[in-house]
Amino acid sequence: MVETSLYQTYNRADLSFVRGEGVWLETADGRRFLDCAAGIAVNSLGHSHPALVDALKTQADKLWHVSNLYAIDGQEAFATKLTEATFADRVFCTNSGAEALECAIKTARRHFYVNGQPERVNIITVEGAFHGRTLATIAAGGQAKYLEGFGPKAPGFIQVPFGDHDALRAAVDEHTASILVEPIQGEGGIRPLPTECLRGLRELCDEAGILLIFDEVQTGVGRTGKLFAHEWAGITPDIMAIAKGIGGGFPLGACLSTEAAADGMVAGTHGTTYGGNPLAMAVGNAVLDVVLADGFLDGVQRKGLLLKQKLAGVVDRHPDVFEEIRGKGLMLGLKCRAPNVDVLRHFRDHNVLAVGAGENVLRIMPPLTITEDELEEAVSRIDAAADAMDSELKRGAAE
Repeated sequence: MVETSLYQTYNRADLSFVRGEGVWLETADGRRFLDCAAGIAVNSLGHSHPALVDALKTQADKLWHVSNLYAIDGQEAFATKLTEATFADRVFCTNSGAEALECAIKTARRHFYVNGQPERVNIITVEGAFHGRTLATIAAGGQAKYLEGFGPKAPGFIQVPFGDHDALRAAVDEHTASILVEPIQGEGGIRPLPTECLRGLRELCDEAGILLIFDEVQTGVGRTGKLFAHEWAGITPDIMAIAKGIGGGFPLGACLSTEAAADGMVAGTHGTTYGGNPLAMAVGNAVLDVVLADGFLDGVQRKGLLLKQKLAGVVDRHPDVFEEIRGKGLMLGLKCRAPNVDVLRHFRDHNVLAVGAGENVLRIMPPLTITEDELEEAVSRIDAAADAMDSELKRGAAE
């Protein structure tokens, strides 16, 4: 094992990249990889996008950090772009998705506190969800592998089975503050909540007088072909957490809320030292300018459909390796029959990157800027990797 002073919390691949451009990453020895992981759906505009590079360099020459003790012009511009494009009236800037979820949870609980219902603190979530790595967000996700060894589970979080609408409705009581879901579970294996389910959640929350929170950390900022995935269902949440793609690679997240839901978040109730600093805002505004430009999201939808169709062909050709293709836009998942870690090894051998997920899935989430020619190249490499996996399975069966 190589000596290191780092925490040993990551099972890292034996790969290290020194530069990137568009959908390509390059190692020090010149190997080029087609990136269908995008930093786990973070590099929404690819690597070294000119607009982001220019925004960051320009801001770096002016001002880096002042804290939220003072007004930050970039925050006002960022919040205005988001509120004009979404359901939201209020935006709180964070550094990460987990912090955005923490803010969302606090916003929901504080709302009921200031409105005379302090007993409404419980957050209902869905099994298989992933909402972050803080003590509150691992409790929200409820997965044993993330909770083990970190002491008592933070109270106030109730999990119900995925897709069990009766259990969800039964879990709502006088102590419920909100329902928190991902429109498409990312870490859980690219598992979409059906449109009728999302609409049913909105109806249930309205009926029960509770708040609906969407975790769009992975699904947001154009990943599914809409600015946010819930738009496909034609409904809106009361609160939403975003991150990943909104910074295009720079650490940035945000909690979005209606005016009514955020009524308890007054001066002194929440804060952040770094969140929304001038550097982050320069990049976040540049990302939004690109993603909100005419035709950009239409292009993501078109490319997502093309990629899904072509990957479906790969699944058909390799039934011993893959079971199905799932997902929407450029947030797709290949459910594997062979162990996904073995399939991923062959992907890397063919210089294409993906990322694992639950249910033995490999996530295919290239930058939204990928071209159709690059999609063809990605599919060709994935198909070749599946050929190699097929051969390995046949050798194993013969031995």
